[in-house]
Amino acid sequence: MFNRRDFFIGSASAWALSAFPLPRPIASGRLAAPRFASYPFTLGIASGDPSPDGVVLWTRLAPDPLRGGGMPAAPVEVEWTIAENELMSRTVQRGTAIAAPELGHSVHVETQGLRPDRWYWYQFRSGSEYSAVGRTRTTPAAGAANERFKFGFCSCNHYEQGYFTAYRHMAEEDLDVVFHLGDYIYEYAGRDDRVRMHTYAEIESLSDYRNRYALYKTDPDFQAIHASAPFVVTWDDHEVDNNHAGEISENNDPVEAFLRRRAAAYQAYYEHMPLRRAQMPRGADMRLYRGFSYG
Repeated sequence: MFNRRDFFIGSASAWALSAFPLPRPIASGRLAAPRFASYPFTLGIASGDPSPDGVVLWTRLAPDPLRGGGMPAAPVEVEWTIAENELMSRTVQRGTAIAAPELGHSVHVETQGLRPDRWYWYQFRSGSEYSAVGRTRTTPAAGAANERFKFGFCSCNHYEQGYFTAYRHMAEEDLDVVFHLGDYIYEYAGRDDRVRMHTYAEIESLSDYRNRYALYKTDPDFQAIHASAPFVVTWDDHEVDNNHAGEISENNDPVEAFLRRRAAAYQAYYEHMPLRRAQMPRGADMRLYRGFSYG
């Protein structure tokens, strides 16, 4: 026997297959055979941006998460399933997404046709490997009367300054949704005088940002809260650079160089968040303004 959190972290069950649109055109040719040197779902799973009839499902294939992901430079099929129960035996939707190298082999599935104000469970599979099972919830229908709305919010989870035990407790709170208010990662170089250490120097390139998100997302308590409820996310400053403003970096770097860095940071942010295609960045620009209604 095991508790709900253990189930979210470790469960694997049934899957099925049907068509689903690509997140964007890709230029990598044929789909790679889904064979992995090691477990590919090391960064966990997540859901987000819920609506009355759907939610975004997220994962990223990364068998070598802290060194670029360890995936071939080719697109890979990822199958997904949504069910009405934790055992994944009452399937309501299923499909196939494409994990493209242009997006770090991340997957963003925008589901539709679900019932409002309900819990659902979901799971990914690629090749012979299954992800954990996650839980998500749609929002109430427009105008519905809410008898209960239980949410959490969080921010500023600095990996070096403490463990993520608060997220483990949040995962046990049976929340309908979690709002992350920014500073999902910190861009600083690692220091060896803290609770645990960032890998590498201060991050600036796309590969740097990908590896930093991977470091944070390998934390089991972080994975637990993501698997327990949908997230609505935005950023603060550290997703790019401390105290930056517009085109001005912390250290007043040349604008052109800083905008290249911001573009890399925005792409990595999108790759690791359960966001819709409407939020996909265009170079150094990314729109996160959007609205949510709860009844």
